Amino acid sequence: MDSQTSQPSQASPSPHTFQVDLRGLVDLLSHHLYSSPKVYLRELLQNAVDAITARRAEQPDAPALVRLYAGGGTLRVEDSGIGLSESDVHSLLATIGRSSKRADGLESARSDFLGQFGIGLLACFVVAERIRVVSRSARTPDAPPVEWTATDDGSYRVRTLPDEARTEAGTTVYLEARPGAADWLSGGRVLALARDFGSLLPYDVRVGDEKVTDLPAPWDRTYPSPATRRVALARHCHDLFGFTPLDSIELTVPLAGIRGVAYVLPSAVSPAQRAGHRVHLKGMLLTERAEQLLPDWAFFVRCVLDTDSLRPTASRESLYEDETLAGVREALGERIRSWLTGLAAGDPERLAAFLSVHHLGVKSLARHDREMLRTMLPWLPFETTDGRLSLEEFAQRHPVVHFTRTVEEYRQVAPIASAQGVGVVNGGYTYDSELIEALPSVRRGTVVAELDADTVTAHLDAVDPALELALSAFLAAARAKLDPLGCDVVLRAFHPLSVPALHLDDRAARHEQARADAEEQADDLWAGILGSLRGSAPRARLVLNHLNPLIRRVSSLDDRELIGTATEALYGQALLMAQRPLRPADSALLNRSFLGLLEWATHSNPPEEGHR
Repeated sequence: MDSQTSQPSQASPSPHTFQVDLRGLVDLLSHHLYSSPKVYLRELLQNAVDAITARRAEQPDAPALVRLYAGGGTLRVEDSGIGLSESDVHSLLATIGRSSKRADGLESARSDFLGQFGIGLLACFVVAERIRVVSRSARTPDAPPVEWTATDDGSYRVRTLPDEARTEAGTTVYLEARPGAADWLSGGRVLALARDFGSLLPYDVRVGDEKVTDLPAPWDRTYPSPATRRVALARHCHDLFGFTPLDSIELTVPLAGIRGVAYVLPSAVSPAQRAGHRVHLKGMLLTERAEQLLPDWAFFVRCVLDTDSLRPTASRESLYEDETLAGVREALGERIRSWLTGLAAGDPERLAAFLSVHHLGVKSLARHDREMLRTMLPWLPFETTDGRLSLEEFAQRHPVVHFTRTVEEYRQVAPIASAQGVGVVNGGYTYDSELIEALPSVRRGTVVAELDADTVTAHLDAVDPALELALSAFLAAARAKLDPLGCDVVLRAFHPLSVPALHLDDRAARHEQARADAEEQADDLWAGILGSLRGSAPRARLVLNHLNPLIRRVSSLDDRELIGTATEALYGQALLMAQRPLRPADSALLNRSFLGLLEWATHSNPPEEGHR
């Protein structure tokens, strides 16, 4: 058997340690990880709360105090937590990113903690140029206090202190402001930030003599009556968000560890506007701009809640998108859905007040939720030819629910359809056509049909064939005039008499017109391609009302040129009545017909008195 010559193994290169530029890291934190320097106070509070939690895990009766003292460009934060020994200081404060929870063997209890000690202190360099930590361990009470001092150039030193430097277990953090950042350490600013971040923390937190925590949370308090509770929550909403809500919705999901409240906005907002919700994590404010907390359809509420299950991102300023958050989002959406169902069943006046402002949000929900559509059917308002009605009421009046897909189509046909006794629903607004088409799925026997030009024309009275034959020359001249515009002319009799002409088209006709316009403006190659796409789509039509006196006089004219000018004027007026956007060709036609009629009126001889 052949043997191969073994090659001497190469020696493994010696490992190297990353060198961290602290100034660069602080710049990264302040400009890219954290949204504002104010998070430094949250990190200090988190460290203090975690230290107390760790101590109470071993000593349930240990004190739970956090005290902050600010002024003169300095801040002192004292806690009665687990404290640090000298070895803890070296392993935790000198190693960025290491968590005291892992180091202490408390990995299984990490859900009780908020942050990472090393990263938390590092964030303080955003506002401080020097940090000093004095700590005494509760685990090794015989160990002397230890001091860790660091500056923003990346250097630190550790030394032990005499016993009298700190007699009780716990930690004190001292900050000295960097140039230009003294305001962040002022008493007023520290108090405001502490109340914003820590009002729901489970321990006694004070800035000087001012209490920060305010427990229980407003939604967890006991009130004498439901009305008193509603007033108290409305006041809380106004203090927190700056508006007085239409109503409040309790958000309780015990399995997800969530307690809170949703406040209904008093005015309408765009569905595209991203809502900002306040989320507390184990009592500490995580973010006031959580956008992914609720389903998209629930854009009409603002939430504030406390959770112990949702996972924060690295900056701890937003929520991590995972299965837990998806489940919470669904559960909170169900709470809001249940609130709506409850209003429909027991409080129609409040429901009507809500829908008058936020019907769009409920429509958004109902188009995906058949049960919600069935519940809201008697309440959701729609624009119809019978006035503003619910679909339920409209369907009771009309055996066939006709609807248009656009507002333009509705404006074209609504006056005529109403006069002919044809009920039409405007489906051109957001979500409306989808809900109308879904109506048969929740209301058996309901017939829904899209209203097009052919349907409208079919409901108009035909003119006597002999009379139409007698007017064939007039109709031929009118059709020839409008043929270049892609519009036919038909004669019908309909009410109201005051409408001389009606312009009707549908989407297929508009698509064909758009194709023809593009073909006219295109070069030879594209004109050939667009020409090959020409279909047999129905054209727009100008329906002349033979019952109208003006149409009767125009149809009796003998001057073919004048007939053409009058037809153009009627066509333009019908477009304006339908509130259709005018193409350049339409605008030119209106101008031309106006000038033509003015020219004819000023040059023609006035009729004799006897023939008026």
